This record gives sequence, structure tokens and C-alpha cells, in this order.
Amino acid sequence: MTIAVLPGVYREMIEPGLPDWVEAHFWENGEELKALAPQAEIGWFDMFDKTDALAALERADKLKWLNSQFAGVDWMPLDLLAERGVRLTNGAGINANAVAEFAVMTMLAEARGYADLIRAHDRKEWAKWPSSMRELKGSRALIMGYGEIGSTIGRLLTAFGVEVTPMRRSARDGALGPGEWRARLGDFDYVVLSMPGTPETAGMIGKAELAAMKPEAVLVNYARADIVDQRALADALHGGRLGGAILDLTDPEPIDPDHYLWECPNIRITMHMAGLPTPQMREETARRFLANCQAWKDGAALTAEVDLALGY
Repeated sequence: MTIAVLPGVYREMIEPGLPDWVEAHFWENGEELKALAPQAEIGWFDMFDKTDALAALERADKLKWLNSQFAGVDWMPLDLLAERGVRLTNGAGINANAVAEFAVMTMLAEARGYADLIRAHDRKEWAKWPSSMRELKGSRALIMGYGEIGSTIGRLLTAFGVEVTPMRRSARDGALGPGEWRARLGDFDYVVLSMPGTPETAGMIGKAELAAMKPEAVLVNYARADIVDQRALADALHGGRLGGAILDLTDPEPIDPDHYLWECPNIRITMHMAGLPTPQMREETARRFLANCQAWKDGAALTAEVDLALGY
């Protein structure tokens, strides 16, 4: 028998479909996870607060395959997993539609001044005119990172009449490569971040990049907080050198009520809500895990296996 240590929140979805060679132990909280981790050959240790999950990974010295529902794995000790020979699968693609819908929703809301209408509604006041009345149609968007999430955002924006330009590692099919995008920042009305977080992406959008953008452009971050220099962003917004920013990620999370980001003009902070699991995402996550069980048993390719050297 192979011992699997799995999240109790998925028990009803996965237990009936587990193969008979899996002995499943389900955890409900961090203490249970840490206690069970040393037995795990298959592990699924996802927690939104990563403290207990990381402690469990340190203890899981029998681990052979680690599964995660999260697309981002930069919080994990990838070097340790590689040293131990652990295979890692993530949730790449599963949350793509949910995040893309959320991203486009916030871009539409920003373009049409929807927040003004909500505030007027809360005051029981008939608004005369929102602060913004732009259309997405006819605008230009640079999407930095064109994996599952970025390409889905691109597809949805294209349907709204946005001219989409991808940025990715290989400059093909009209995409900008790593050495080309900075010189083109001034061409775009929206710069959308959707790349995985790696050491190479940290600080990628700083003072110089923000200065190169159009003064009316909007920065949209659905990637990682550390990609953006938050102080430089705040300065650009206060100085009127940038039209706006939509941040699903901040550093830290949550930010305190007196944090400087709250005071920035034309900023929308969405509290890391874009990728929260929907019922559809949970169902697909469970199906993928069960399908991967047999592939792992057979030593075959796993769906959404992470390259531990690259970090995605």
C-alpha cells in the first residue's frame, strides 16, 4: 500500500475514486498535517497560510509525489524537493478561466468607473456621471506571461475588441521576447502581469518601466506581488505619471489599514481574490489528481508536472 496524506476538504470528491493501492489519511488542520506528513509517499499539503504546510514538507522525508491545487509553487522548497527526488504537480490551468474572468471584470470596472456607481449606491445617491467612461474596444494590452492564465485573459480581451500583444520567453507569432518588451511599453493602454513568480521576475516592473508606460496606462497584476516595485508604483500614481493600477497581489498580505498603497489615487486592490477556488475548479482539481494517481503508479508523465529547476 502507498500512503497518501490528503486534504479533508477534498475527501468527498476523491475518496470514492482512489485506487485500491492507496491508503489515504485525510488532514483537517495544520497540526494533523504535520503529524501525518512523515508517513506520506503521496502528499497534498495546500494551505493558504503556508507556515504549517512548510513545516510538514520538512518532515515528509518519505515523499515521492507532491500535488498542489495552486498554480504558483514559489512558496515551496523546490531545492529540497529536487534533492529528495520528489515529483511535483500543480494546478496550472485549472484556475485560468476564473482568474481571467476576474481580471477582465476589474479592467472593465476600471474603464467604466464602476466603483463610483457602487459607492453612490451605498450612499443611496443617484450618480450623475462616473469618473471614467472608456471602452475596452480599441485599446492595446501587453500581456506579460502567456501561459494558461495569460492566454485566457488574452482570448477574453480579444473578444472585447482589445489588440493583445503577448510577452513570453520565445518571440513567435507576434509575441515580444524577453529583450523586446521594455522598448515597447509606451505602446500599450494596459500592461497585464500573469507570469509565474521566479527569481528572474522579481522587481521586473520598477521605476524605469513605469516611467516608460503611457501616463494614462493601467498596470494590472495577477502574477506575483514582488514583480512590481510597490514604492515606485505609489510614486508614479501620486505623481500622475500612470493612469491607474489593479493589484490582486500585495506585499505583505493583508496590508494594514494605514499602508501607503491604500492612499494611492486610481488604485484598485482586490485582496488576492481572483484565484479562490470555485466549485468548478475544485471538481477539476479532484479529477486531475485521480487521473495522475495511475500515471504516477506507472511512472508515466503527470499532468501539470513542475520543472523544479525552472519553478513552473
